[in-house]
Amino acid sequence: MGNSPAQHLKASFWRSFPLFEALDDAALRDLGTIARPGGWTAGETIFQRGDTGDWLLAIDDGRVRLSLLTQGGKELTLRHAGPGDTLGEMAVFDHEPRSADAVALVPTTGLVILAADLARLSDRHPRLLPSMARYFVRRLRETTEQLESIALYPLEARMARFILFTLRQLNGDGLPDVASLSLQISQSELAAVLGASRPKVNRVIQTLTAEGALTRDGDTWRCDTTRLLALAEPDAD
Repeated sequence: MGNSPAQHLKASFWRSFPLFEALDDAALRDLGTIARPGGWTAGETIFQRGDTGDWLLAIDDGRVRLSLLTQGGKELTLRHAGPGDTLGEMAVFDHEPRSADAVALVPTTGLVILAADLARLSDRHPRLLPSMARYFVRRLRETTEQLESIALYPLEARMARFILFTLRQLNGDGLPDVASLSLQISQSELAAVLGASRPKVNRVIQTLTAEGALTRDGDTWRCDTTRLLALAEPDAD
């Protein structure tokens, strides 16, 4: 995104975030008045698991890794977030500590909204909390689908489903026949998301490339969505 500060006061800016997209223009404009700009350098921790969750972040520009540290000392990547995503909204909603670590992978900017300010805003705009609740239900469904993919599908299908899921986040449900995708994550991080080893993920990428589902162009993938859809449901025929 990388919008100017004036853009943050416009309803159209806030409607680009799924958490707030159902709100009316008046509520969205008021949201801009309580948001505070924040910025983090590459590698900087935004928050850690167990921190007090008294604010949320709407990402304007950059990319953030959400992860957990296992008892064995391994880092498990949960997801990556970029422009248009929000972080920390669960803790603001249920007043529980942070459930994961968030680290900026590249220079990242966003708008910080304090829980107390959000609560006062919800008093003026009663639709705010139901809108957030619908967003959490949708996220729960997406998480269930991701867990299903890891548990039930072969790695090639998991990879295809992950790419399609990411493309839908960027383009909406109406995917073009060919779409470009720049993940900006390493194969090790991708392997953690998919629940596989890095060598296996590398072999799957080679397979998808050989089958024409992916074409590498520098740091960008050209994705044949029709082929990816077929690979995502291997037992559909």
